[in-house]
Amino acid sequence: MTTTPKEATLDRRAVVKRLLAASPDALVVTGLGSSAYDVFAAGDRPENFYLWGAMGGAAAIGLGLALAQPSRSVLVITGDGEQLMGMGALATIGAQQPGNLSVVVLDNGHFAETGMQPSHTRLGTNLIEVARACGINRCEAVTSLDGVDRLAALVNARSGCLFARIPIAADEVPRALPPRDGTFLKNRLREVLQLAPF
Repeated sequence: MTTTPKEATLDRRAVVKRLLAASPDALVVTGLGSSAYDVFAAGDRPENFYLWGAMGGAAAIGLGLALAQPSRSVLVITGDGEQLMGMGALATIGAQQPGNLSVVVLDNGHFAETGMQPSHTRLGTNLIEVARACGINRCEAVTSLDGVDRLAALVNARSGCLFARIPIAADEVPRALPPRDGTFLKNRLREVLQLAPF
């Protein structure tokens, strides 16, 4: 088993808090597990759609939301394990090219929710190169908090489909559990979009 060289990492909660503070109007879709906890810890709001038990679905749901709401920034915040599970969505995103969609992967090189096994990104898979190969031309490697500010500016601009990878520490942080009621989460987001509940 070969692993990629050690790289500098950022604090996941600081990254997410800063990104969300700098893009307050974005509709946010989270991956399951840690990314959902991070977004919730930064401040719950009706524009946040947390996934529970839908591993691999975050980017695809973000794509659908971006296509349905072209005047809104849509920000997917997920982890490397969840994105690896749903890599096919990157090909569809590359084909559709929604200018208002940003997919941000918090990459700690582990499947944190199932026991911290090494993920493929730790074993050599480069998600930025995968995204480029899928046709997503704007890809960013964010390695500093200043880079998070630049990333937020791109999210807000809605000037092209975006994929970003942020290396984060593999430290376990306290869980901050968002609401788990799927119907509630769906309907409060629909209300934000001025759509009737169902």
